[in-house]
Amino acid sequence: MLLTSLICFSAISFLWYGLNCLINKKMRQEFERFGLGKFRILTGILQTLGAIGLFMGLFFPLLTLIASAGLALLMLIGVFVRIKIKDHIIVALPAFALMLLNSYIFFTAYQSYQ
Repeated sequence: MLLTSLICFSAISFLWYGLNCLINKKMRQEFERFGLGKFRILTGILQTLGAIGLFMGLFFPLLTLIASAGLALLMLIGVFVRIKIKDHIIVALPAFALMLLNSYIFFTAYQSYQ
């Protein structure tokens, strides 16, 4: 039950962030500030696909592994970008927390999958 709740929380979060990457003007400005404007749409698509993968993983467990690993990696990159551009550590905390969450989902699901 806990794992299912965490998967749903992560999926909803990434669906929200992914769609915002695709349509929100503020997110467009943020990616320009990062110097990564050309990766905004790719990031939004990957986050949205990851969210869908987490939801579908509730029925097809292999998808949970793939989606959570991909999202954890995406958030690790996000943390490094925040550090590289010298953002305050508090600004990097959401990406760090989502990286930890999806790492936990991956390792817990992996143990169940075997």
